[in-house]
Amino acid sequence: MERFTISLDESLARQFDELISARGYSNRSEAVRDLIRGAIESDRQRAAPSGYCVANLSYVYNHHTRELAERLTTIQHDHHDLTVAAMHVHLDHENCLETVILRGKTDTVVRFSERLMAESGVRHGQFNVIAVEPAHRHAHEESGSKHIHYRPSR
Repeated sequence: MERFTISLDESLARQFDELISARGYSNRSEAVRDLIRGAIESDRQRAAPSGYCVANLSYVYNHHTRELAERLTTIQHDHHDLTVAAMHVHLDHENCLETVILRGKTDTVVRFSERLMAESGVRHGQFNVIAVEPAHRHAHEESGSKHIHYRPSR
């Protein structure tokens, strides 16, 4: 583990301590490590998408909007190879929250997510993507199906 020292003025240090307390970190080092990881991943996402990723797409929509739920479902079915899981939550009598876990080629996942969020009537879309790399490929004896395991990029 490499160590380094930073200096903060009292006000910024106090605000940072409040932030790490609110987020449940046990110490400043762990909070700084997460901030650095987040900044690195954010820069990676701004670069041209390449490789593979896992992603979380969440959005809110009014299910009374004409044919919107059907359009969203059709888009997801058309890209069933990207969807690992989906969760649908009824927020109130009109609004639903959907969260979709995705996995695949980063450029394809990004385009798919942008298309869903661009549907007329979708609000509050949030997309989080994490770069991954193939760890190993194997087959299961009972089914013979081959698949790849992924691990977060370093």
